[in-house]
Amino acid sequence: MVISFSGPQSSGKTTLLNILKEKNPAFNFVPEVTRLVKKKYKVKINEGGNDKTQTLIMYEHIMNLIRSKKHYVNIFDRCILDGLIYTTYLFYNQKSISDNVMKDIIEIYENYITSYDIIFYTEPDDVPLVDDGERSADEKFRQSIIDLFNFALLDLKRDLSTKVVRLKGSVEERLEKIKQTLEDRGIIIFT
Repeated sequence: MVISFSGPQSSGKTTLLNILKEKNPAFNFVPEVTRLVKKKYKVKINEGGNDKTQTLIMYEHIMNLIRSKKHYVNIFDRCILDGLIYTTYLFYNQKSISDNVMKDIIEIYENYITSYDIIFYTEPDDVPLVDDGERSADEKFRQSIIDLFNFALLDLKRDLSTKVVRLKGSVEERLEKIKQTLEDRGIIIFT
């Protein structure tokens, strides 16, 4: 089973993943690829991303999916949906993505989005934007990303309605929704 936590920066993904990882060490937890790409390839992320950054991020998402075949339960911090959203922002707002790379990213998204069994979308409304030294602390950028996610999730809901689960409320309420969703699919998880 391939599970992803997706959403804009500072929406509670890491908090939830850290709790789940601590209480469910038998599952394969896969860290966020954006920070890995920044460190490994010395590229800019967030508003500074470009063709190279976004291509490398999508490549790492594909590799995570390939490697996930080794494990029964895989829980990803972000997925190909996130790659599409941030690339779309960079294409339209920053003009730092070429037409060819944008087309390639869309094709990757369309070919691989069905590889995820569940996508937990962390609603940002209940979580303040916090600068952690890596993520962008620009409210306008964050709002643009939120808007793009909301638009994309409308499309996802049509085609993959059983896969997208929106998480909102307190950490405890979000964990309960995760637990119930996974139990409904035969996965016992400790929260």
